[in-house]
Amino acid sequence: QVQLVESGGGLVQDGGSLRLSCAASGDSFSSDAIGWFRQVPGREREFVATINWTGGIKEYADYVKGRFTISRDNAKKTVYLQMNSLKPEDTAVYYCAADEAGWGTPQSIQYAYWGQGTQVTVSS
Repeated sequence: QVQLVESGGGLVQDGGSLRLSCAASGDSFSSDAIGWFRQVPGREREFVATINWTGGIKEYADYVKGRFTISRDNAKKTVYLQMNSLKPEDTAVYYCAADEAGWGTPQSIQYAYWGQGTQVTVSS
């Protein structure tokens, strides 16, 4: 089992940057894939990025590709989401989640553990 806590959200202007962190506790983190998802009120949660347990395989949604970078530090039990060139449409609550299978997937149903989320607001 793993517990996840997101941080790093906030208010930023169009074109700005933020780095989100997902800090984990529990023994399984180093073997889990970690995904980032986001949700706007009234809309379904959508995939942003995922990284497998080694950090060697990463996948991004098309709408963030080239702007966001996911990385992990297993020694610190933390996964990062560097977000550059932010746009107002990136405004959402961002969640990290753990997939015990370890390989990562854009399908949220595969993630058993979720954090509470961190708000990202991009002003125009």
